[in-house]
Amino acid sequence: MTDDHAPRWGGINHLALVTNDMDATVRFYAGVLGARLVATVGDPSFRHYFFRIGPRNTIAFFEYQGYHVDAFAKPAGIPDPRAIQFDHVSFDLPDEEAVLDLRRRLKAAGTEVTDVVDHGFIRSIYFNDPNGIALEASWWIEDATAGAVDWDDERVFSDPDPVPAVHELRSGSLASVPTTRLA
Repeated sequence: MTDDHAPRWGGINHLALVTNDMDATVRFYAGVLGARLVATVGDPSFRHYFFRIGPRNTIAFFEYQGYHVDAFAKPAGIPDPRAIQFDHVSFDLPDEEAVLDLRRRLKAAGTEVTDVVDHGFIRSIYFNDPNGIALEASWWIEDATAGAVDWDDERVFSDPDPVPAVHELRSGSLASVPTTRLA
């Protein structure tokens, strides 16, 4: 499989998460983060709401009626056995000013938020939503998504012992890909 035949990705259509309180979720994502509510789906058994986080990109929440989901909070990037396959969501912002503006907005709304953390090629702030979901807002200092991949750029490829697939990609193609099954 080559990049010539890769899907024409446009971002994340929606990342689907779960909330026990859709009202608080709407108030946080629309009111605090300024994410426009763009769609609502529902019936007596569930709600599914979508918030725009970029052109054609949304974060969505399910709220199941009569079914309480155990919530927990954890900091982004810190291992926790309850975070089975999910750690955090990072939202993209265009520059440092936008991140600092969001940080001020979060603080004004009473949301705890970190100082700006410098990761080398991105800089980020961290906070949690009312569901305890770890969130991050970042801007690219060096946009690793623009242009060709530079495998020799140690600012973005800094793992001293990368997995075999990275070596294969660097050489031009993967030797194998995994098969999966529907749950």
